[in-house]
Amino acid sequence: MATQSTGASGADADGRAEAAMLLARYPDLSERELGMLKHWFKSVAGPLDVGLLASDPAIAEQYRAYRKDHHDRFSAKDIAIGALFAAIAVCVVGIMIMMVP
Repeated sequence: MATQSTGASGADADGRAEAAMLLARYPDLSERELGMLKHWFKSVAGPLDVGLLASDPAIAEQYRAYRKDHHDRFSAKDIAIGALFAAIAVCVVGIMIMMVP
């Protein structure tokens, strides 16, 4: 039976501690350090890890700034998907209007 990680193991705590140290210095990070932090948030961190970092008052301001700068923005892919959805919706509405006698 598979178990889901809760972010409480020693390895998770080590990664979370490293992310906290990097966030404490944000935005004064090298490109390598910033890349490590991005990778950790996107590929390693679980919801518990993110919640624990977000609720840490020592790094809360840097965490919010990091999220605003690197994760809470629309990417070109997000905009393209939104535009495609809007175009499909307009076509469907147009077809529905044309079918009304």
